[in-house]
Amino acid sequence: MQDKYNHIEVERAAHAHWTAQDAYRVTEDDSKPKYYACSMLPYPSGKLHMGHVRNYTINDMLSRQLRMKGYNVLMPMGWDAFGLPAENAALKNKVPPAKWTYENIAYMKKQMQAMGLAIDWSREIATCDPDYYKWNQWLFLKMLEKGVAYRKTQTVNWDPVDQTVLANEQVIDGRGWRTGALVEKREIPGYYLAITNYAQELLDHVQMGNDKATLTGWPDKVRLMQENWIGKSAGVRFAFTHTIQGADGQLIQDGKMFVFTTRADTVMGVTFCAVAPEHPLAQHAAASQPELAAFIEECKKGGTTEAELAVKEKEGKPTGLFVTHPITGAQVEVWIGNYVLMSYGDGAVMGVPAHDERDFAFANKYNLPIQQVVTVAGQDAYDSKTWHDWYGDKERGVLIHSGAFDGLNHQDGVQAVAKVLADKGLGELKTTWRLRDWGISRQRYWGTPIPIIHCEDCGAQPVPEKDLPVVLPQDLVPDGSGNPLVKSEAFHAGVVCPCCGKPARRETDTMDTFVDSSWYFMRYCDAKNSEQMVAGGADYWMPMDQYIGGVEHAILHLLYARFWTKVMRDLGLLKIDEPFTKLLTQGMVLNHIYSRRTAKGAKEYFWPKDVEHVLDEGGKVIGAKLKNAVDSADGMLPVGTAIDYEGVGTMSKSKNNGIDPQELIEKYGADTARLYTMFTAPPELTLEWNDAGVEGSYRFLRRVYNFGHKLLELDYAAAQEATSGLTDLSQVQFGKDAKALRLEIHTVLKQVEYDYSRMQYNTVVSGAMKMINALESFKATDTADGQIAVIESFGILLRVLYPATPHLTHVMWSELGYANKQGDLLDAAWPQVDASALVQDELELMLQVNGKLRGSILVPAAADKAQIEAVALANEEAQKFILGATPKKVIVVPGRLVNVVV
Repeated sequence: MQDKYNHIEVERAAHAHWTAQDAYRVTEDDSKPKYYACSMLPYPSGKLHMGHVRNYTINDMLSRQLRMKGYNVLMPMGWDAFGLPAENAALKNKVPPAKWTYENIAYMKKQMQAMGLAIDWSREIATCDPDYYKWNQWLFLKMLEKGVAYRKTQTVNWDPVDQTVLANEQVIDGRGWRTGALVEKREIPGYYLAITNYAQELLDHVQMGNDKATLTGWPDKVRLMQENWIGKSAGVRFAFTHTIQGADGQLIQDGKMFVFTTRADTVMGVTFCAVAPEHPLAQHAAASQPELAAFIEECKKGGTTEAELAVKEKEGKPTGLFVTHPITGAQVEVWIGNYVLMSYGDGAVMGVPAHDERDFAFANKYNLPIQQVVTVAGQDAYDSKTWHDWYGDKERGVLIHSGAFDGLNHQDGVQAVAKVLADKGLGELKTTWRLRDWGISRQRYWGTPIPIIHCEDCGAQPVPEKDLPVVLPQDLVPDGSGNPLVKSEAFHAGVVCPCCGKPARRETDTMDTFVDSSWYFMRYCDAKNSEQMVAGGADYWMPMDQYIGGVEHAILHLLYARFWTKVMRDLGLLKIDEPFTKLLTQGMVLNHIYSRRTAKGAKEYFWPKDVEHVLDEGGKVIGAKLKNAVDSADGMLPVGTAIDYEGVGTMSKSKNNGIDPQELIEKYGADTARLYTMFTAPPELTLEWNDAGVEGSYRFLRRVYNFGHKLLELDYAAAQEATSGLTDLSQVQFGKDAKALRLEIHTVLKQVEYDYSRMQYNTVVSGAMKMINALESFKATDTADGQIAVIESFGILLRVLYPATPHLTHVMWSELGYANKQGDLLDAAWPQVDASALVQDELELMLQVNGKLRGSILVPAAADKAQIEAVALANEEAQKFILGATPKKVIVVPGRLVNVVV
């Protein structure tokens, strides 16, 4: 060992050893319990960020500690390599997305290896590799055979300049993110996966309070998010009849406009109906009313999702059409509403403005009637101009102004209305779902080609299985004029219809990248199997024991992965129902944000390293100023320039508040980066960056190194021999000081083991700090029993700290001779708590007189109440306050204190 801690040399030595040993290659082994721990695979954007460092260190700590406990642990890694960012980079840099992607993968892999992660790289996958996405295509065809995949027309965002479909997040204020062109809604054919076929099972397994629930190892907030997204609703589907005829002279939709509602009890309060712009009644009205046609065109701008429409200004136009109320027979006006989605329900809703907040605002905006039909006891009179929460109260409300339904509560009212509608043949109780089938077609280049061939005579035909994979060309460069696959003759060359043999063309749509991430974790189990999608590896490793990733993936990714697993099960590929037994959603990494407005009004951001806080008298941050001169848009800003402090927020390149892991590793080492991200906050909470905290972590590691170096200098060979390979030191006669050290170390070890079991790694690191404090304070290092206690205790510390800081601990474990009998630290046995070390000969009790603390006393651990009283009364400090008086009583709280009352 060198005299001083040199993280570069330490980490280089550790890496060389692990590489030579091929330390992290894992195979199936039935002789050990298996544990599969996996972090969500990253997108290869160019560099790791601190969120990656935190995520992967959590996984690494779990994996290393469980390996020491005898588990066969798998920790794999791969790359979510398809997707839009690569196309954007290709547009900007005029290089193929493949080149940009593979270069980024190579760089990020080196960064991961520098972190010392225990990844089995023999299982590495990249979703843009034909060997991987071949199985996307294969399973898609199997789904097509089973009817789980199907083709239908879909509404998409269309950029008329780029001639391409835009994702919802690429539509900004109704315009394309790149061109600024007004986005159009277009109906184009695409492929869907019938996830709704699995809606009930997906809900059952995740729903809290459901006796079929199996995902009890998931955070409650994630389970609730999935439950709400699946969105099971029990209500009534019924029809408003009408006599409106189409251009063909036939009644539109057979004279019935269906709606679905969970508030059928309020049906007597209907004062209007609203339909989606695409609804047949809207289209019929627009055919003869240009202002309606223009409004419908306007509705096509912007987003298509429920979430986007929820925050959009509610607008509508009357159609001049009327439908008949199914109970009263009254004529109800039909409006077109921009907030109604054709893809949800029947594309029409009943308007009950008195008891629905959205309808209330809409009715007041357009002066539509509002009819109260629910009241709540004890509330003020109904105000049709101001919404109050009790208007929508289902729990306490009872029906009024509803004829035969008056006095009924919500549940009874729904049942009664449903019966009347059923008797009329106009409605029925029905369960609906918020969940919609998954549209996977993307009119993009950088993704998995959909394995379909289009023939003018035979239509859409599946690619024969023997011809898989349909390989995506990797040399195309997007130019912003649409999907380059459409114009790629090489992609279409030689394609013939598998049905009739005539020349044909390939499908140019590619798959949604959520497809790639819906099963990659299973491919890790059989990563090199070229004959099967999954095989024996998946049987051994799945389900995954612990999944780790950001809460931003709580809905779509996790839901699609669960769906994909169930499909694979039903196709006989798997034997499991759910892919992830436990889930941890780690918190975000935050940092301070500093900015100022430039002379032109733009906002520019400053790196935290160039800024210092301005504090008030109480130490509260009230502003910021530059501590270094900075070149800005307005020229060089001098030291002391006042800037704005925006608080803390997620690390972001755009806000200049990110931390480059590579710089951190070079300056302080990977162990420091790992330790800091684990120590600063529990894994599931946000972590606020602090440079002083990083330096503190480095100083702690230096203390550990220095203590180890001190042991090496003292040459405790005999003590090392006495402790190496032993778990039972009961034959050693430990003195008082040595016993005290062992008591402290084993007490902390007991807590640390518990903290490891619940993945509270911040308190694990705290425990390691307590251990080094105890070791540094220990004075009896020149006695045989003291040396043995120190060697044992430091060996425990190294093993406790190893999962967090594997480089430093590995080198010290080897240099100090622990590896000679206990083996490589990678597979050294996890330290066991010595119960005999927790047995105390003496107890320290707080001493009180009349309830006030006056010191402490030492008593034998086995002392009874009378013995404790005697020691307390004989104590000199106690005597000063007793003043010779006869105590009225002596109160003993076992193990804590003794109180003398005079």
